[in-house]
Amino acid sequence: MSCAVALVSARAARGLDEDMPPLLAAFAAAGAHAEIVDWDDRAADWGRFDGALLRSAWDYTERLPQFLGWIERASALTMVLNPPPVLRWSADKHYLLELARAQLPVVPSTFVEPPEDAAAALERFLARERCAELVVKPAVGAGSRDTRRHAASDRDEILSHIRRLLNARRSVLLQPYLETVDHHGETALMFLDGHFSHAIRKGPLLPRGAQATGALFAAEDITTRVPAPEERRVAEQTLASLPFGPLLYARVDLIRDGRDAPCVLELELCEPSLYFAHSPGSAQRYAAAALARLASDDGLSRRSSP
Repeated sequence: MSCAVALVSARAARGLDEDMPPLLAAFAAAGAHAEIVDWDDRAADWGRFDGALLRSAWDYTERLPQFLGWIERASALTMVLNPPPVLRWSADKHYLLELARAQLPVVPSTFVEPPEDAAAALERFLARERCAELVVKPAVGAGSRDTRRHAASDRDEILSHIRRLLNARRSVLLQPYLETVDHHGETALMFLDGHFSHAIRKGPLLPRGAQATGALFAAEDITTRVPAPEERRVAEQTLASLPFGPLLYARVDLIRDGRDAPCVLELELCEPSLYFAHSPGSAQRYAAAALARLASDDGLSRRSSP
């Protein structure tokens, strides 16, 4: 019996995940059957798959409880990758506080929780960071949705943004805007099966004065990049600090601080774009690693049992 794999997506992401075509081809070339399935499809029979691989479930951010419930239900029927503890941990950017406590270089991050007073929280943040600009984003978010760059002097706009998120019962993340991103961009390093695979440069996503994107994700300017040795070192140290062991896939997004040192902007361990088009053979490596993990599980025997 050939291996059956669900590549987990969302209706809103159909046709937008550029990693899907190379992945479907890679699994087919490896003799496996892979198909795209929406995470919230009530008719989906997860038990008929040997594994469910999170790919582009990008609409979960505003209904996290439902998504976490799906993870629990699906993982009782098939092997979900990355594993549920990883998905739960990485879906909420409060993990940045854990990384900072572990002495890893992280963009300074302050969280405002409902029902905190937005004005008081903002004043404390600005007194501590003394930044000219800051970024306001939801703690559970993806694709730069509901994310804006603000001048620190524009208190009314900042407070309106924070309060809108708090009123929706969403935790808010405040970070200083590091100006080095305007010319250096972000460096995203992809790891497959615990090993560095490739990296890309992502151009600046938050133009000064721009509104938050209303699309599923902000348009991106992506080019291939060879990471600097210090960037690769920070990414590897960050992943090594996690209590999960080597992951099937991981993406570490870095930006440079005012001293030109790389620091972690975020980890993408749940449903990241992995930019296979920028690294020939990477989709095949992903498929091979996934199939090896599924073969070591009891997925095939479970699906074959009466």
